[in-house]
Amino acid sequence: MEQLCDDLVGEVADLDAVVSAIGPTDWDLPSAAAGWSVRDQISHLWFFDLKALLALSDPATFEIDKQEMLASGRATEASVDPGRAISAEELRTRWLSDNAALVAAARATDPSVRVPWYGPGMGARSFITARLMEVWAHGQDIVDVVGGERPATDRLRHVAHIGVGARAFSYLVRGREVPTEPVHVSLTPPSGGPPWTWNDPASASRVSGDALDFCLLVTQRRHRSDVRLDVVGELAEDWMAIAQAFAGPPGAGRAPLNG
Repeated sequence: MEQLCDDLVGEVADLDAVVSAIGPTDWDLPSAAAGWSVRDQISHLWFFDLKALLALSDPATFEIDKQEMLASGRATEASVDPGRAISAEELRTRWLSDNAALVAAARATDPSVRVPWYGPGMGARSFITARLMEVWAHGQDIVDVVGGERPATDRLRHVAHIGVGARAFSYLVRGREVPTEPVHVSLTPPSGGPPWTWNDPASASRVSGDALDFCLLVTQRRHRSDVRLDVVGELAEDWMAIAQAFAGPPGAGRAPLNG
């Protein structure tokens, strides 16, 4: 849990290095996600860090808050409205402060505890891993617009792990039957070390390639045609077409970069 929290801190620091270097007007540039500005991306992260802190510290109150927000039908708007009401610098300061509070709470949490969330509840480790994935994925939307230095790191293993684990969810959220046969995944980490692997290597269905490309695809930050992955077998092809590492309704995905 300590290492996982350290990795979340590192992911936030790398994104902060990007947004702290842009000008005030850049915060209102349209991000790579349709309808969302750079400011909205950070507001979304801040908003759900606060919800995550509530889920860790007061699960009963979180459940009430969750039902009220879902019933309102304004979950997306609720996450971006707070950031639109304050300056960019105040938003950045609050995001960093409240994320630090979340990390502190996570460090004090028993890793075996189940934490409620908007989809199925998760173990505490998976819960924090999901927060790291969100920081990286929404950060990618920002980097794609404003540039900046955010090199891929081996923290992507957390994102890839969620992507592999969410294979069944990718089907369920679309009302489809979940395949029972495994898909072997083998990814080359940014460090160039030994490959990260999941599932039976003898499987007839396989996905292999660069970890960054896999993470971009399963978080729906790139179209299938814009990543270099070796996808073998009908099951693997089918999964890569709908892969979704994040909670919520089916994502629309991204258009190909070259049209």
